[in-house]
Amino acid sequence: MPKIFIAGLFHETHTFLEKLTELSDFEIRKGEPLRECQGDSSPMGGALEFFAKRDYEIVPGPDYRAVPSGTVKTEVIDRFWAEFSESWNPNVDGIFLVLHGAMVSEGILDVEGEILRRIRELRGAAELPIYGVYDLHANFSQAMASHADCLVGYRENPHSDAREACVRAAALMDDEFQTGSPRPVMAYQGTDLVWAPTATGTADDPMCSLEAMARQMEVEAADSILAISVNAGFAFADTPDTRVSFTAVTRAPDDMTALDALAALANELNPVPAVADLPVDKVMSEIVANPIEGVTILTEPSDNIGAGAPGDTTGLLRALIKYDVENSAISIYDPDAVSMLKNCDIAEKRTLGIGGKGSQFDEGPVEIDVELISKSDGHFELVDKNSHLASMSGDTFEMGPCAVVRHCGITILLTSERVPPFDLGQWTSQGIDPAKLSVIVVKAAVAHRQGYDPMMARTFAVDTPGPCRSDLSQFEFVNRRITSTAES
Repeated sequence: MPKIFIAGLFHETHTFLEKLTELSDFEIRKGEPLRECQGDSSPMGGALEFFAKRDYEIVPGPDYRAVPSGTVKTEVIDRFWAEFSESWNPNVDGIFLVLHGAMVSEGILDVEGEILRRIRELRGAAELPIYGVYDLHANFSQAMASHADCLVGYRENPHSDAREACVRAAALMDDEFQTGSPRPVMAYQGTDLVWAPTATGTADDPMCSLEAMARQMEVEAADSILAISVNAGFAFADTPDTRVSFTAVTRAPDDMTALDALAALANELNPVPAVADLPVDKVMSEIVANPIEGVTILTEPSDNIGAGAPGDTTGLLRALIKYDVENSAISIYDPDAVSMLKNCDIAEKRTLGIGGKGSQFDEGPVEIDVELISKSDGHFELVDKNSHLASMSGDTFEMGPCAVVRHCGITILLTSERVPPFDLGQWTSQGIDPAKLSVIVVKAAVAHRQGYDPMMARTFAVDTPGPCRSDLSQFEFVNRRITSTAES
């Protein structure tokens, strides 16, 4: 059976954040620890399980993963490539990669494209098939398409199909080996469109119609097209490839009819004006004036942890306090506050300065009196093994030491690690039943919906100061290749 070299490099990079992402921010697996992912809920776990069931021989390379954050330090790329090169075995039949597609380092605007280029220069790798998977929010590049044979993107946002997409890519690779069918190539089509994350949910247009068209094209052109991916792009990165794009894994690379049609539809559906989140006072006045049964979800896209935000901005925390919203909850990343509570007893009261430390856009810490409700190590098992959090961490997540405090009717979960709010285990692990709350603040744009929508009575996307606002006009792009004036 074939021998496969497998590696992973997963980071969504927000280049407008001040803090750089360091080597210590990455979870690194290589050798046997990488093999131990087999069967877990991550894309890597799916690929390893698929190949194991078919008795493939696996040669493990490095697997680097980090929660979205700022520009990646050069040493991370240098270390990854050194470990990739050291573990490289030219006596393999193919290469399989688990990528994100929107990684930026201090000196490289297109990390995945550069890594793929370097791989092709390794001894014995120039003619090997390179297959893999990548995130729907990739800023896909021509270099990625040129140096790979088959990269398959996620189709869902929230990303419930990350593992499935990886298995789909592995199955395409298996088909080439088992049938001897001709190796495909990648066709690429960029656009001038840039969409904020709030405009990229696949349950709504424009993404809903684009994904539907792509699936129809795969059926109609099944003899030549193996997969079409709709790449929503990642708007908070200043790179030449920050944009909506489309790729096809195809046996007819000169036929761009399908990708041209998708690009035309994207331009037709381009939401103008830009997605507008609602003013804080308007939303809070509505909540107070018209209370309802069930849970109200307030999303704070400007502090979207899944897009790299610090998770500690205070816009909606201040609003909950100002409007005295009872039975409400919010999670704030604040290791300093957790540390200050380390030696406190349950029910003890303290005055803390909470949040407001990670973004130049925020007003700063909120100083309030709190009562300590509970403390924990922050470890939890995912309630939904198909959530986007699973694509980052597998079956479990580590929030670091945590403390739950209460201020008036507001429950505040303080964490020592940034936690993308994609899984309800974040709350239930702390003894909090989110379904019994009246209002929950979720620091996300779209990816939380799979977990929160089933219990939601109503929701509002609220505009607060922060580094991931849906209004992109606060960012000064220098490298982005864009000609259109209409953006979302």
